[in-house]
Amino acid sequence: MKTGKCIVLSAPSGSGKTTIAKHLLAQENLNLAFSVSATSRPPRGQEVDGKDYYFLSEAAFKAKIAEGAFAEYEEVYPGMFYGTLKSELDRIWALGKNVVFDIDVVGGLNIKKQFPNNTLSIFIKPPSTEALAERLRQRGTDSTDKIAMRLDKANVEMARANEFDAVVVNDHLETAKSETEEYISNFLAG
Repeated sequence: MKTGKCIVLSAPSGSGKTTIAKHLLAQENLNLAFSVSATSRPPRGQEVDGKDYYFLSEAAFKAKIAEGAFAEYEEVYPGMFYGTLKSELDRIWALGKNVVFDIDVVGGLNIKKQFPNNTLSIFIKPPSTEALAERLRQRGTDSTDKIAMRLDKANVEMARANEFDAVVVNDHLETAKSETEEYISNFLAG
């Protein structure tokens, strides 16, 4: 497997990492391509297979694990898997681009372990748990129980922020975008 550089954006659900990732992908000077993750969860809203995620059944996901097809994967919630297919990394690196990951905390740290010299890991932190809860409610995609589950997980994830190369607090989106872009520009230039 030919390797290029990896940019990991990790954060609790609702912290703004996807919005920041989309901003970064629009910056041509960074030469980034998005790593589409695989998941065993069903699509939400207008999500498209192959663009937002590779949607697999739980059985198909487990078969890919058995094949060794993943660079990293995790059972995020019981029966709900997320992972990065090795074929996805090969596809992006073959284009001569740097891979940007919009990925959960454990997955992000696993990418950093796999490619320690080629990876910049950035933790996108919400300004507070209360702000995170409000963002999740405003999304309108999850039940109250699902939001409570995400907030419990967020507390565990935020405790791991110091394991990342950089932490960006997303209390003002434009500032968070520019700080993240600056970290990445410096990493790619180095």
